Amino acid sequence: MKYRHLLSFFALAASLSVQAQNTTQELVLNTLKPGAEIQKTMYGIFFEDINFAADGGLYAEMIKNRSFEFPQALQGWKTAGNVKIMDDGPFERNPHYARLSDPGHAHKRTVLENEGFFGMGIEKDHEYRFSVWARVPDGKPSKLRVEFVDVLREEHGRMNFDRVKLDIDSKEWKKYTATFKSSETHAKAYVRIFLDDKETVDVEHVSLFPTDTFNGHENGMRKDLAQALADLKPGVFRFPGGCIVEGSDLDTRYQWKNSVGPVENRPLNQNRWQYTFTHRFYPDYYQSYGLGFYEYFLLSEEIGSEPLPILSVGLACQYQNDDMSAHVPVDQLDSYVQDALDLIEFANGDVTTTWGKLRADMGHPAPFNLKYLGIGNEQWGPEYPERLEVFVKALRKAHPEIKLVGSSGPDPDGEKFDYLWPEMNRLGADLVDEHFYRPVDFFKKAATRYDNYPRKGAKVFAGEYACHEDGKAWNHYYAALMEAAFMTGLERNADIVHMATYAPLFAHVEGWQWRPDMIWFDNLKTVRTCSYYVQQLYSVYKGTNVMPLTMGNQPVTGAEGQEGLFATACLDKATNQYYVKIVNVSKKDLTVPVTLKVKKPKAAVADRDVHCIRFSCGDPDAENTVEHPNRITPTESHFSMTGNTLQAHIPAESFSVFVIPVQ
Repeated sequence: MKYRHLLSFFALAASLSVQAQNTTQELVLNTLKPGAEIQKTMYGIFFEDINFAADGGLYAEMIKNRSFEFPQALQGWKTAGNVKIMDDGPFERNPHYARLSDPGHAHKRTVLENEGFFGMGIEKDHEYRFSVWARVPDGKPSKLRVEFVDVLREEHGRMNFDRVKLDIDSKEWKKYTATFKSSETHAKAYVRIFLDDKETVDVEHVSLFPTDTFNGHENGMRKDLAQALADLKPGVFRFPGGCIVEGSDLDTRYQWKNSVGPVENRPLNQNRWQYTFTHRFYPDYYQSYGLGFYEYFLLSEEIGSEPLPILSVGLACQYQNDDMSAHVPVDQLDSYVQDALDLIEFANGDVTTTWGKLRADMGHPAPFNLKYLGIGNEQWGPEYPERLEVFVKALRKAHPEIKLVGSSGPDPDGEKFDYLWPEMNRLGADLVDEHFYRPVDFFKKAATRYDNYPRKGAKVFAGEYACHEDGKAWNHYYAALMEAAFMTGLERNADIVHMATYAPLFAHVEGWQWRPDMIWFDNLKTVRTCSYYVQQLYSVYKGTNVMPLTMGNQPVTGAEGQEGLFATACLDKATNQYYVKIVNVSKKDLTVPVTLKVKKPKAAVADRDVHCIRFSCGDPDAENTVEHPNRITPTESHFSMTGNTLQAHIPAESFSVFVIPVQ
């Protein structure tokens, strides 16, 4: 009996010892001193057409080279019979079309077949809208037969599984439309168009969309991908890039005026990512501009974010153009500056103005309420500020209400960075865009990056950042955990950090060129990565004001003695709640007392229902994939908090958000 009591004593002592080791010093949330306002734009999204993010991705068009405007006019198409490409079509900026004529034999067919973007994702019982601009040049009625085909499968001797027919009856160009419901699901379908009569038919702007696009727009977004953006609750939406703003040369820079107006008359542009990476080479990567500035503004509005368009400063990509002759001379920037002024008119102008009328004609008479404009992307050297200054003077004079975003170059430190920040302040930029794609160690240390930034002058826009770990998967859990730790520093310094966007946003699993990326997808499925969920938790639980949160009277930055913890807190005045975010990068489970410093600490406090959202994974190298898209997702729980101290359990290598009601 005594022996058993002795064993119990030692077991209790061991248990208390373990508890003591795993309980760290308390976090103190000072509720008496609300801090800086957290901007609505604090956490957002950055879109660039890289990794087939637009055509073949977010933009729901399923036909590649729909207007036969690729330099190889039939790239993306296969033909049989009598097909000829013509160049006197109805659309000035897209003059090419295909002429389908009788092959001259009773047992031959004239056919166009489109491969889509890595095939076409067709889902059973979903409706699809096929459209084509067509005419019968001889004036004699003819027919087209359109079929879905699965070229990877043949069942009972057939590959086609759905079809519609179109009667082409006009000698004048006209848009013809047919809708049909798919009877099967296929990830790699093609579309075949048969000339189903002897009379010649001309076809232009061949298009296929799911009818169920995001918010039902005819020229719309792929619903699952757009919904993933909406679910992030982004405060700002930066578009259209990125390096495509600059172009490989000035001719291939993104020109917003080419991306608005009737979609069938928007000219093709070469994508600067087409041949940049020879190991991931896509000679068929172009921009149709079907996803253009009108669609960007509309999507921003519908997902509740502030639009932040970026325009060319007159410098082509400096990585690819060392010779200054490749850039616009400073005294020849007038048309570039006018593009910026006209963009503000397009976004905000009255319907009686030239560009405001175009916006209204496209379906949006009300202004988009543009507040921010970026000039230049990752430019550097004195050639950038001397050009930016021309824009700043013109824009400040015409539109002092617009906040201007400049750049600190491609790196988060070094010679270019150190030169540009003072220049941006000299020019009076409202925000400065910083970029950093860096490994784990950088992000672990960067939680204190903004603690000692000057509090006067331009604010910070962390416009492109992502963490990776050498030799590991590119969107694995531990990298996302380091991003969560880093973001405590963004929130704690909300007085100077006004925007932050992870990058890049999208990647097709068969068409990627850059990684890591926030959202991966194939033709049917979407993968929200670990980084996606970190961004979402920060954005959804953003709050309105920073609250002082300390450990040992110091900010919680993973410093020595803080047990590998990074933490921040904020108040949400709208919901009357505190959000406490705690990241544990150590390999130890911890119990962390979180004490609310209040006016009357001894006053009776009713029990509070605390909501905990936890993001954790036992395997730091794990990732979400197309095969297992939901392997790692946040979990939720509720528990009661008595008094003003929360005993927060923080698992090893985890990110937790505690939602505590204000009393």
